[in-house]
Amino acid sequence: MNTTDDQGSVTEQVLFEEILNDEANISDLRTEELVDQNTSRKSETLYGLTLDSTEDLAETLDALRAFEKRVTTRIVFDEYIPASVYQEAVEKIRLYSDVMGELFDSEYIPLYSLEGYKQRVDEYLETLGDDVTLWEIGNEINGEWTGDPQEVAEKTLYAYQAVKQKGYQTALTLYYNDYSDNEKCWLYPEEKMRFWVDKYLDAELKENIDYLFVSYYEEDCNDHRPSLEEWNEVFDDLGEKFPNAKLGFGEVGISDSSMKAAYLQHYYTMDINHSRYVGGYFWWYGKQDMVPKTKPLWNTLNNILTMSE
Repeated sequence: MNTTDDQGSVTEQVLFEEILNDEANISDLRTEELVDQNTSRKSETLYGLTLDSTEDLAETLDALRAFEKRVTTRIVFDEYIPASVYQEAVEKIRLYSDVMGELFDSEYIPLYSLEGYKQRVDEYLETLGDDVTLWEIGNEINGEWTGDPQEVAEKTLYAYQAVKQKGYQTALTLYYNDYSDNEKCWLYPEEKMRFWVDKYLDAELKENIDYLFVSYYEEDCNDHRPSLEEWNEVFDDLGEKFPNAKLGFGEVGISDSSMKAAYLQHYYTMDINHSRYVGGYFWWYGKQDMVPKTKPLWNTLNNILTMSE
């Protein structure tokens, strides 16, 4: 005879198979209860990973549901792809993970006119809004590749206001490039993160954004690894510029396979001393490194989750 726990596990497995086979009603009571049960597994710290593709959805869902704690999955919405293409994946992923929707990866920002940018924002919010936990309204916006800074700021402000008007949570990711030890991670001085924020970002956005993240790749910055002291200084400064935002990392990662586990461990366990620091991280290579769940880096992250509060 099955125990209650065993029976619950069997029931959840049956529901999982029904979800994979499109035999379950995503909006029915059982699936909503599943979301509630998974939400209760969330850690106080935000642990994220990034999917740059929603292919192999069954393996992705299996990896997410097997984590010790409920994570946040950041989905990169590709350029010129209708929001409806992502609807099934988002509806199913949110059953096992919170979802952060990246409206525009930084490399896509200059591909859209201001009007085209607005249209895409409106389309994605209308189609996916209720299933996305957190909307990333700008990504690495101070990078030199994103286009004219003033226009980028206008695009970012529109996305922020559109998300806020619908009552959804907002996140903004900056590109960290203005450390003192090695100033070779920017092309022009005006791209330096804190300078860009002061010069271009709207005061309303800075005052009321819900989450403020930084993206950092050591490989892109001459392999410079900021010290804990440096990171504490960075988040202290950002905490003053964004006085009500929760703070964290919006992207980390490394391409060298031999260094991935140690690199992930370093950033995901960093002890930042700020009262509003929540983690984040959002390992860029989540799809490649953690799906299926038999991949070693899935286990690396799961071990961190197991030890977390």
